[in-house]
Amino acid sequence: MKLLRITIPAAAVMLLAACAEEKPPRSVSEFIDHPILLEAALVRCTRNRAESRYDAECVNAREAVMLTEAQKDSARRAELEAQSKRKRDALRETQRARTVARRRVAEARRQREEAEYLAQFGVLPPIEEPVTEEYSGNVPMALIPDAEDRGATYSGEFDALPNVGSNAPVMEISPDEEPETDLESIRDELRRRNDEGNEQ
Repeated sequence: MKLLRITIPAAAVMLLAACAEEKPPRSVSEFIDHPILLEAALVRCTRNRAESRYDAECVNAREAVMLTEAQKDSARRAELEAQSKRKRDALRETQRARTVARRRVAEARRQREEAEYLAQFGVLPPIEEPVTEEYSGNVPMALIPDAEDRGATYSGEFDALPNVGSNAPVMEISPDEEPETDLESIRDELRRRNDEGNEQ
């Protein structure tokens, strides 16, 4: 009976002592992971700065605030660096496109000037596109017909055509008569006239 009287009061004292113990202060990582707890701790700590200056939970809360701000600053710097990199890449791409465009314009101007220069001499500029062998070359080719054998058509027969603008007499020869036959007829005519003159 006496033992129970001693045990019950001792248990009650221990229970009261356990309830009277303070909770451990929240850590910095806990404040960072739970922004609401951090905000509540800051409100409590700012009410009496003198008393909470060395309070462990308030110290952890202030350290959590500094770490959070540092993380935000690092994220902002990373975002700004990414934006700056994107701008530099876009500017570099724009400059590259302008360079290519200027080269194309210069090449087109050079080809145009070369074509105009060659056109003065009747020479066509080289064709860049592939062409067939039949149409290859810079100067257009004229098709020349095959020469005809005209000697066979004038075998003893020809027409003496007068030269245009010339007063020289032209001897006409019948195609049915040979030159030697004409000479014999003239001789016969002369003999006949000579015989007629002698008879008279």
